Amino acid sequence: MNFGRASMGGSCFHALRLRRFKSKPLPEPSSSSRARLDSDLENMERRRFDSLESWSMILDSENVETWEASKEDQEEWTADLSQLFIGNKFASGAHSRIYRGIYKQRAVAVKMVRIPTQDEERRGLLEQQFKSEVALLSRLFHRNIVQFIAACKKPPVYCIITEYMSQGTLRMYLNKKEPYSLSTETILRLALDISRGMEYLHSQGVIHRDLKSNNLLLNDEMRVKVADFGTSCLETRCRETKGNMGTYRWMAPEMIKEKPYTRKVDVYSFGIVLWELTTALLPFQGMTPVQAAFAVAEKNERPPLPASCQPALAHLIKRCWSANPSKRPDFSDIVCTLEKYDECVKEGLPLTHHSGLVSKNIIIERLKGCVSMSSSIPVQA
Repeated sequence: MNFGRASMGGSCFHALRLRRFKSKPLPEPSSSSRARLDSDLENMERRRFDSLESWSMILDSENVETWEASKEDQEEWTADLSQLFIGNKFASGAHSRIYRGIYKQRAVAVKMVRIPTQDEERRGLLEQQFKSEVALLSRLFHRNIVQFIAACKKPPVYCIITEYMSQGTLRMYLNKKEPYSLSTETILRLALDISRGMEYLHSQGVIHRDLKSNNLLLNDEMRVKVADFGTSCLETRCRETKGNMGTYRWMAPEMIKEKPYTRKVDVYSFGIVLWELTTALLPFQGMTPVQAAFAVAEKNERPPLPASCQPALAHLIKRCWSANPSKRPDFSDIVCTLEKYDECVKEGLPLTHHSGLVSKNIIIERLKGCVSMSSSIPVQA
């Protein structure tokens, strides 16, 4: 899906008008009807959350709280709501909506996170995720990480503004492709973008914890950027969180089992994403998320690798999704391996073991580099 840019004067964008709404007080409910009233209020909040006009009230610049990590950061990326224009919604989740927008004459994505008022536990979790995402995103600067621009909060809605990625998610891109139709060159280009972004993320001590095709975005040049850091954490603090994070189809077995884990959970997820690139299919298609989690954690199952998959790529995928985290490569190793494969493709060399067919020494050395990982390291499924 192509979300093209729109001018600030376009009819699909609306300035956030500063207006106030008066509401009549609700009568005090009886104990017998309180549960039903809570449900009605929750539904009312959800309808307001989907109403574009309601942002005029929620993001009234006289009432909004700017998000502050520290005094020195405030002037740098506090949202100036007078410069924000909201457009059409193009994505949604259980507690968030993402809109196209214009911010300071630049195309942006505006993520609105709705904080429920009736569920204290959920409210606390979402507030913490928002705080973590802003704190991390505002300090990450890499061409393969989605660029943070500004943030603000006005309960019950928090707002994060990032660069606009016109081609949507990697999952959307793959949904439009025929199975097994991506060329090796395209697979390597997309995989290199993702692995370079993840290599940088891990170099900053951050574990993503929800790496998947829906959290990988494509721009006009079809370059991939890693996005959605709501469940991310600093590696030194990940042990403080309880339960598992992420999405079952892409989740490492140790996280499914709620065992101690490291940054290698992201490598497992990358293995699933690399499988998606080679097949264009949804992992564990035909299973529910819970069934997929059970198959991975209890039966050590993985999505089936097609016979058409390049042996070198199949080997890398198997290494990434190894049941033993210590046998999974670091992203620095993954980037190096993919770069070697990419060089082979550009030289017109197959990613196979048949180096004896090439006579020139320099070509032989390059081919050895392409297959060395496959020939020297045992496959660990």
